Amino acid sequence: MNAINRLRWKCRRGTLELDLVLQQFLERDYATLDANSKQAFETLLEAGDEDLWAMLNGEMPAPAPDYETVISLLRAC
Repeated sequence: MNAINRLRWKCRRGTLELDLVLQQFLERDYATLDANSKQAFETLLEAGDEDLWAMLNGEMPAPAPDYETVISLLRAC
């Protein structure tokens, strides 16, 4: 399985809203990210659905400042 297919699989979540946001981001923005932002996105995918959704809605802060760029792009999806 290549890297992008592995990420597609990780973008499949328990909620339709997250599925849509993550998969749209992967198709639209992921390729344009620098290496640090790609790593941040992959790390964010390790978060639970509730925590990830709370970060995207601004109800929970990002775990580190490095994640803010990716979260801002995800919010735009």
